[in-house]
Amino acid sequence: MNMLRKTMGAVAISATMLAPVMSTTVFAASAASEQQATANLVRQLSGVKSFTADFEQSTKVTQSSKVAQKKGLTAQHMNQTFKGLMKVERPGKFYWQTTTPAKQTIVTSGKTVWIYDPDLEQAVRQSLDEQVANTPALLLSGNTQQIQKAYRITQPNAAKTYYTLYPKQKDGAFQSLTISFGAKNAPSLMILQDSLGQTTTVRFNNVQVNASIPASTFNFVPPKGTDIIDQ
Repeated sequence: MNMLRKTMGAVAISATMLAPVMSTTVFAASAASEQQATANLVRQLSGVKSFTADFEQSTKVTQSSKVAQKKGLTAQHMNQTFKGLMKVERPGKFYWQTTTPAKQTIVTSGKTVWIYDPDLEQAVRQSLDEQVANTPALLLSGNTQQIQKAYRITQPNAAKTYYTLYPKQKDGAFQSLTISFGAKNAPSLMILQDSLGQTTTVRFNNVQVNASIPASTFNFVPPKGTDIIDQ
């Protein structure tokens, strides 16, 4: 299934590293830091009304092969690279098509997410609220309220435009997501870390910001004979 519903990452400071007794001032500073990071990310995303790019997605196992195999990973999960095209129009419209080595398409117009696998002649239909926490790239098209609801947002360096997000849903597909912004405030890189020891890196190239995208791009109609699965 879609590797996008897997993972990317960064390092966080564990709460156990802090002193057992903390003043209200420390708590206030910590809360303000996350509030500022959230505000900065919201502002960053607000300047991107639409976004198209080619992507290259690579997944590597960061743990030993022995540990990975114990967790159910096989050679086909390791060191994979996928290429394709992404189109986003905010709020809520998203198109992600993997072209190599296998085809798969993820599409939403704002309420329902379709995950279409032409080789299996199968389309999975899910609610957007459910998928926004499990498909990280969806946050690029989501409204800011959904993002704040699904993630705890941090900004490791206030002077740099990259953010590390942690899903509030503990049983999600990944543990952390780092997103970096480049020229024209457009996303340039995403890195995810999952619980299986996989690190997924997504690089965006040939980026176009705020270009017009046909509305039909985000309206998915299952081809005749497609098996539809509701989740």
